[in-house]
Amino acid sequence: MEAGFEARLARERERMVDEQLARRGITDPRVLDAMRRIPRHRFVEEGLAHSAYEDHPLPIGEGQTISQPYIVALMTSLLELTGQEKVLEVGTGSGYQTAVLGALARRVCSIERLPRLAERARATLESLGVSNVWIRVGNGALGWPDEAPFDRILVAAGGPTVPPPLVEQLADGGRMILPVGSAEDQVLTVVERIGGEIRSRQMGECKFVKLVGKYAWES
Repeated sequence: MEAGFEARLARERERMVDEQLARRGITDPRVLDAMRRIPRHRFVEEGLAHSAYEDHPLPIGEGQTISQPYIVALMTSLLELTGQEKVLEVGTGSGYQTAVLGALARRVCSIERLPRLAERARATLESLGVSNVWIRVGNGALGWPDEAPFDRILVAAGGPTVPPPLVEQLADGGRMILPVGSAEDQVLTVVERIGGEIRSRQMGECKFVKLVGKYAWES
């Protein structure tokens, strides 16, 4: 991309953080800083780069989307990351949310069911020098047993219920953020494991692509 276009995108990224995130209640300085630094336009097709910092999702192919910046910031903020956590991400997608998590956590294990998206995300993250993220292809609702337990889990696709394997793989004191509901509309839900007890609370309506596979939607 031309230097002038890159500079314009950098200004739009600053405006995104100020107007779409900070003004709407995102206060975690580490989250705001990460989203100021990570070039969201690198995670969409070049023809959509001019729209990368607008306040809505964008298509990334395979019937999937890159989430609205505010939703990325909100879900990340709800994880309350300190930099020491091992995080499981279900639904790598473009890899943008993965990059944000990688900037804020010690280690990120990300699962994507679509091989083409997984490979593209891996290549983008490598090109940006992200080195603490591991991506595998599989059914995210089953989690990543070999790497469990996880301090935090973020699910970037909506299912009808909270998948039991993800609850099992959540560490004591851990927290999971995921959309739960119908195929059309979900509620952003926080699940916590505290002393062996599972607690959950709802954070508001949202809309995500389907979580597909066992413990989720069939297709």
